[in-house]
Amino acid sequence: MIAICDSAAEAVAGIEDGSTVLVSGFGMAGMPVELIDALIDQGATDLTVVSNNAGNGDTGLAALLAKRRVRKMICSFPRQHDSWVFDGLYRSGNIELEVVPQGTLAERLRAAGAGIPAFYSPTGVGTLLAEGKETREIDGRSYVLEHALHGDVALVGAHLADQMGNVVYRKTARNFGPVMATAARTTIVQVHRVVEAGALDPEAIVTPSIFVNRVVAVGGPA
Repeated sequence: MIAICDSAAEAVAGIEDGSTVLVSGFGMAGMPVELIDALIDQGATDLTVVSNNAGNGDTGLAALLAKRRVRKMICSFPRQHDSWVFDGLYRSGNIELEVVPQGTLAERLRAAGAGIPAFYSPTGVGTLLAEGKETREIDGRSYVLEHALHGDVALVGAHLADQMGNVVYRKTARNFGPVMATAARTTIVQVHRVVEAGALDPEAIVTPSIFVNRVVAVGGPA
C-alpha cells in the first residue's frame, strides 16, 4: 500500500544524507518544486542528484543547489542561460558533475527499472564522455558500455494520482518522471489532486501504483 501524505514534509521524511535523488522535470515542466522545498527544510545533504538539467533560476532544484546540499550532479544540460547557481558552484569547485547525453540518461534510468545492469550505446564513442568506459565493436560499429542508473529516492512531479497511487501526467510534464519512478527504491510523487480509486482512465495511467511509495497533493491546475 502507498502512503497518501498530508504534507510535502511528511512525504520527504527519512531521506538520508548521501542519498542519490532522481529529480524529474524538463526545465520547470514536471519539476517537483514543493517536494524539493520540503527536502531543503528536511536538511538532507551530501546528495547526488540526477536530473535533466542543473536547475533554473533560483527555485526548485536550483534552490537545493544554492543551499549546498548537493555533492554531485548527473545531468545532460548543466549550463543554460538561467543556470547561474550551478555555474557558480562548479566554477568555484564546490560541486561535481557527470554529463550524460539525454537519450543515454533516459535509457540508463529505464534500464535500472527494467533490471538491466548495462547496455551498449553508440552515443559518445570517441569523445571525452567515453573516457574510461568499456568499448566494443558490434557489426562494424563501435559502442560504449553504459551502466544502469539507480536512485535511492525519486522525486516526481505529476498531474493526478488516485488513492491506490496510480499516476497520470499533464502535457510536457511527462518527461523523466515515468522512468525515474521505476528506477528508485522509494518513489515520492507530488500531484495537483488525489482522486478516488477508479476515477482515472486505466488507459491513461502512465505510472502504475506498483512503482509509487508516497503521494502528496500540492494543489494547482485541476
